[in-house]
Amino acid sequence: MVKGTYYFTKDFLWGTATAAAQVEGTNNLNTWSAWEQEEGRILNQDRAGLACDWWGGRWREDFDRAQAGAQNAHRLSIEWSRIQPAPDRWNEDALDRYREMLIGLVDRKMTPMVTLHHFSEPLWVAEMGGWENEAIVDLFEVFVKKSVAALMPYCHLWVTINEPNVFAFNAYVDGVFPPGKKDVKAALNVLRNMVLAHARAYHAIHALQVEARVGTAINYRGFKPASGLPTDYWMAKLHHHLFNDLFPKALQTGVFKVLTKKEKLSQVSGTQDFLGLNYYTNDYVRFTLLEPDQFFSRRFFQKNSILSESGFIAHDPQGMIDCVKWGHQFGVPMMVTENGVDDSEDILRPRYILEHLHALWQVINDNYPVEGYFHWTLVDNFEWERGWSQRFGLWGLDLETQARIRRASVDLYAEICRLNGISSEITARYAPEALKTLFP
Repeated sequence: MVKGTYYFTKDFLWGTATAAAQVEGTNNLNTWSAWEQEEGRILNQDRAGLACDWWGGRWREDFDRAQAGAQNAHRLSIEWSRIQPAPDRWNEDALDRYREMLIGLVDRKMTPMVTLHHFSEPLWVAEMGGWENEAIVDLFEVFVKKSVAALMPYCHLWVTINEPNVFAFNAYVDGVFPPGKKDVKAALNVLRNMVLAHARAYHAIHALQVEARVGTAINYRGFKPASGLPTDYWMAKLHHHLFNDLFPKALQTGVFKVLTKKEKLSQVSGTQDFLGLNYYTNDYVRFTLLEPDQFFSRRFFQKNSILSESGFIAHDPQGMIDCVKWGHQFGVPMMVTENGVDDSEDILRPRYILEHLHALWQVINDNYPVEGYFHWTLVDNFEWERGWSQRFGLWGLDLETQARIRRASVDLYAEICRLNGISSEITARYAPEALKTLFP
């Protein structure tokens, strides 16, 4: 075995990522609080409940844990429904709480990154048609101006919209997110409105804060043809176009292009200072007439793949390389804003972290401009329609007591952050099965 260390670049950001609706708890004002009440919407009819009790103040102890683990950054989101619970009302107390969280990060010498929309919006917005109604572009801009003006003394990294591609497809094609529709035309309209909302937010933020860096976080999923058949190739290409390319290419070019249909959108091109990459896994795609609601295709993992606990993720580090190389076409610096695996027993996670970070190091070493890595996530949280069935946290969570449970990955990630790299010694200690790959 070769001994050595793969060092990352100076000033690399090491953190974890969280989302307000998944960690705060006790919110009855947003779309997900209503969605939970509908029968069959959440696996096992789970409820977020207190979640990780961040609204009750437990963010302090979790930030302490992140700081003790040598993390120098944290990505969190703010909840529109708390800040603007009604069209004509602002909740200054909510802004004060978010301000306190950001001060808490700064005091711990951690760089905050704030996401302005992460899968949830106020019920009053949903009642107006949500993202299907172009009026949301104006509403989102007003919310962004109010929030950024209050929080900008403590933050300069902003993600306008998290995973617009996932939101549009889960809420309007698969129907597993609110409002639970299965309408491709509506999904594309939602993506278009999100492009416009992002651009409007981008300009609003820069008008308020000259030094701001504004981007989006796109969930990249590699789609590979299941065979050499042209039909499989075309289906994989279609998925890639609609899921991966559509949104960021619109921001780059100012053209919203769906297949051969093009629409020029004003003040959209060039509205991205960095690109957030959320990467978890890849899919293989096979053409089939039996799945018309899935664009006549079936997606699956390769045979003999190493799967996560729930079978939701296939361990595929090569996809991290593909993801960064894909992101490079947009001509802006990149950050990995999410990457992780559901694993309550913490068996696969150490290997997953090390092999994905090694893949990331490889592309950085080839001069691809990646500035940071945010692991998903800090502590087990409420995983949307999958409820509490998946545990992505470095720290486990006891739902009954709110106790945090230390997993080995806590110490693994801390050693990586302190070293600013991955070494053969760390690999041997936490995931010896990865030595052959990382240090042959």
